[in-house]
Amino acid sequence: MKFLIYANYLPHVLNFRGKLLEAIANLGYEVHVLAPDIDSHTKDYNTLLALGYIVHAVPMQRTGTNPIADMKTLIVTYRLLRDIQPDYMLSYTIKPIIYGTLAAWLAKVPKRFVLLSGLGYTFQEVEESGKRSGFQKLVHGLYQQALSRSTKVFFQNPDDLNLFKKLQILKSSIPAVIVNGSGVDVADFNVLPFPTNESGNIIPSFLLIARLLKDKGIVEYTEAAKIIKEQYPSAQFHLVGWIDENPAAIDQVQLDEWIASGIINYWGKLDDVRPAIAASSVYVLPSYREGTSRSVLEAMAMGRPIITTDAPGCRETVTEGLNGYLVPIKTVNELSSAMEKFVVNLELITTMGKESRKLTEDIYDVHKVNAFMTEEMGLVDLNHSS
Repeated sequence: MKFLIYANYLPHVLNFRGKLLEAIANLGYEVHVLAPDIDSHTKDYNTLLALGYIVHAVPMQRTGTNPIADMKTLIVTYRLLRDIQPDYMLSYTIKPIIYGTLAAWLAKVPKRFVLLSGLGYTFQEVEESGKRSGFQKLVHGLYQQALSRSTKVFFQNPDDLNLFKKLQILKSSIPAVIVNGSGVDVADFNVLPFPTNESGNIIPSFLLIARLLKDKGIVEYTEAAKIIKEQYPSAQFHLVGWIDENPAAIDQVQLDEWIASGIINYWGKLDDVRPAIAASSVYVLPSYREGTSRSVLEAMAMGRPIITTDAPGCRETVTEGLNGYLVPIKTVNELSSAMEKFVVNLELITTMGKESRKLTEDIYDVHKVNAFMTEEMGLVDLNHSS
């Protein structure tokens, strides 16, 4: 029996779905990975091969809108699936979902699953305004065509599911379930001490990890940091991430200005975010919308309190006043006020951090999440099946 996962970026396969694939392989399935640009990611490619997985290259413009390039993606995907003949396929991110699911339907793949791990810029502000551009209507129409040919759709928060129903992208006849994000391996993200000063007091040290996109709340984070820094110079603000190929990305000039100002301590892109989380005492994600943020879950697992937005995929991770605070999206003053609470009352960092860890163990443990997904996909233990 063959299980195939279709992704748009090879390094994310291990980072976000590695434990899921491990669980599926342990059930006795032959695991296949389909992704673009595998020649550019030889380390990840070799790691996947060493794990016994079979990796296939597919041509894809991750963020482009060239219809000829996208048609090539669809055709090559169809041919690959026809040759591989997987029994199950799981696709996530926009192009694998759309072209992968359509190709799988054409290639008669029996079980076709979709994971909506975040909606991206093609859904920005649609919920609030109710208006859609021509491009958004086109993308949503393609989603509708793909999802109508899927076996089941996984959402990472109820807001995304409700929006897809409201926009009539998801037909009522297609089963849909909500999963608690991608999960986090609590054994890999241990609780570490908070950074302290020479007197042994906790340093109010804030951290944001994200692709440097405006809709991640990067601008609001830096503006709030300026306000706090003026009043409390000892406060620290860390930023981990990179400028992505995305219409919502900030430009290099903007990033250079923030770094030069001395307000932001920029770490760049990290393969391992744990040192940055260890150097922080509070995790901040002022995102406009998420699936369920993996970086928030990792910070929670390491015992960090959370400040995030009262937005889809963000609000689920915080119980207000228990393990952190929720603020409205696109607000700087409310964000800085939430930060100030931790600066003036350092005990909150310790007490709320403990609650974050507990929530992670109870709800977001990757093994619990993966057990739910494999069950919902109808995967059985082939090692012990008759």
